[in-house]
Amino acid sequence: MLKRKPQRTKSADGVETPAALRAEIARLESELIEAERKIAELEARADVDPLLDIFNRRGFERELKRSLAYIARYGADAALIYIDLDGFKAVNDRHGHAAGDALLKRVAQALTGRVRASDIVARLGGDEFAVLLWNLNEANALARARDLETLIAAAAIGEDDTPIQVGASAGVARLAPTMTAAQAIDAADRAMYARKHEKRAGAR
Repeated sequence: MLKRKPQRTKSADGVETPAALRAEIARLESELIEAERKIAELEARADVDPLLDIFNRRGFERELKRSLAYIARYGADAALIYIDLDGFKAVNDRHGHAAGDALLKRVAQALTGRVRASDIVARLGGDEFAVLLWNLNEANALARARDLETLIAAAAIGEDDTPIQVGASAGVARLAPTMTAAQAIDAADRAMYARKHEKRAGAR
């Protein structure tokens, strides 16, 4: 009995390729596409805080660099608000880390619910947050910072008769086209500490 020859087809360069080999190439290409998708997903998740589902410091710095490049090219107005929670350590000490995590989630939800779609909210680490706001001048940015302080102070967890809450100190830095991301964060961080000193001195 004569054996049937394997099916063959010509590739683009005219070389005959067995059908089995074509199927194997297609399978490998499919696996490569899936692997690339998973890598892209993992890279995206590497920029996100796993607890709060907002940008972490790595992701925020990447977005800040893009924003500064946009400002340098088009001259847009933007401001960075650096927020530090007041009294957060006491929440962990008195109520445990689970309560602290729940409060951080509540603060993150309050911040993301207040900003516009074009703005960016991130957790820089621990109990420190950053908010990048577009299309507002320095005076408006300062007013927004005070508004966010009030918003966070009202973001409580727990039962109504024993709410767990913290305060916040927010510093503002107007973004300039000559700034680097590190310089912008440092300027807002210094403004935040200045705000803490103001509050301790009794300023509103």
